[in-house]
Amino acid sequence: MTLDIAELLTNRADERFDLHDRYVNPKMVRLLRTIDFDRYYVRARGAYLYDRDGERYLDLLSGFGVFALGRNHPVVKKAIADVVGSDLPDLVQMDASPLSGLLAEQLISRVPQCERVFFCNSGTEAVEAAIKLARAATGRARLVYCDHAFHGLTMGSLSLNGDEIFRSGFEPLLPDAARVAFNDLPALEQVLRSNDVAAFFVEPIQGKGVNLPSRDYLAEASRLCRRHGTLLVVDEVQTGIGRTGSFLASSACVDPDLVLLAKALSGGFVPVGAVLGKRWVFEKTFDRMDRAVVHGSTFGKNNLAMAAGLATLAALDEEHLIENSAVRGASLIRRLSKLMEKYPVLREVRGRGLMIGLEFGPPSSATNRVAWSVLESATKGLFCQTIVIPLLARHHILSQVAGHQMHVIKLLPPLCISEEDEDWIVRAFDDVIGRCENVPGAAWDLMSTLASKSLKGRSPQRRDRQS
Repeated sequence: MTLDIAELLTNRADERFDLHDRYVNPKMVRLLRTIDFDRYYVRARGAYLYDRDGERYLDLLSGFGVFALGRNHPVVKKAIADVVGSDLPDLVQMDASPLSGLLAEQLISRVPQCERVFFCNSGTEAVEAAIKLARAATGRARLVYCDHAFHGLTMGSLSLNGDEIFRSGFEPLLPDAARVAFNDLPALEQVLRSNDVAAFFVEPIQGKGVNLPSRDYLAEASRLCRRHGTLLVVDEVQTGIGRTGSFLASSACVDPDLVLLAKALSGGFVPVGAVLGKRWVFEKTFDRMDRAVVHGSTFGKNNLAMAAGLATLAALDEEHLIENSAVRGASLIRRLSKLMEKYPVLREVRGRGLMIGLEFGPPSSATNRVAWSVLESATKGLFCQTIVIPLLARHHILSQVAGHQMHVIKLLPPLCISEEDEDWIVRAFDDVIGRCENVPGAAWDLMSTLASKSLKGRSPQRRDRQS
């Protein structure tokens, strides 16, 4: 019997939520049904998702930054098909594969401060590798990270996460990890003075909250690390590969010891992560022939992933997507910022390129403040769901909050979005935020429903949708 995936999907795709409820993660299914995100998407192309009724949706999550090129990009598809059709030898572990060497060459040409590349399967694996490389290079154990940081969910990277919801229940984590406030140079200098810190891990823009540092923060942090013999590890897993309007968000201001990439490098098909770094750092780990294999990743240099990475870089260049990210992002931030003049509940629009955060705060009117307080008493940050739910239901725009218990909605659209898409986004936010300003009304009904479900913990009933 030959497996027919198309037939399997035709016959059983409608069971997706029931299957996940039964075998995968029932709490996630409950969450999706609670916020009316239990859609039946059947096709995707570029910046768009299509449901079984043929309705088009604009995806502002892009797989949390994975689909920088958009979904099902033809250049990446062709590269993967070429590999599959070539019957290449793959993962010959005692060998040097040409595709991984070529991808490493391309990455170093874009990040000339670095000289070596280690390939793995994900961002969190890249963080784990960087921890080991940093400790081996410096002979030190301590690690420093920032409040609100997100570096992954495996045990080493989890030790560098600044959000307690991810850490809680999994302790003890690595004992030699110290937390400092983001964008606080005196706090960083204080912890580095002990001269026993192996590495400082930092995101150039924090993904949880879309928090931007001051103009000189990264450069001064780099200087402090040099002074105290600490490696600077820049986590560009979400900000890199053109997301912020340049290949790296940090490229203009720092000379990092290690740079971490993943997500968008995959082209959206085959997981891939990469650690780029100084030659001397790598050679402290791989210092003898018998230590050539002291750190590795079984699937890290597989041909499909390497081909996807090469195709991604080629598409970025050929379609000028990094330039589009810079231009479209600046325009979108400017236009969304103008909504603050109309709606006091919108407090700030910030970001760089197509990594954008919209922060909300308590409304100005007494009536609306009561509604805000009710939501906050149920779950902090619940207000943002009164924005993202109607964005999907009324305007077919997929978005979500920037982190747990935050009043920030994060936009991570594909870098290929058009001026028409930009108009769609601004028009939708204008409508939805305006409706939240009118309490009582439809927005208040939604607030009350969300608060009730959050407080009582009842399993939600599926309701008819109206768009």
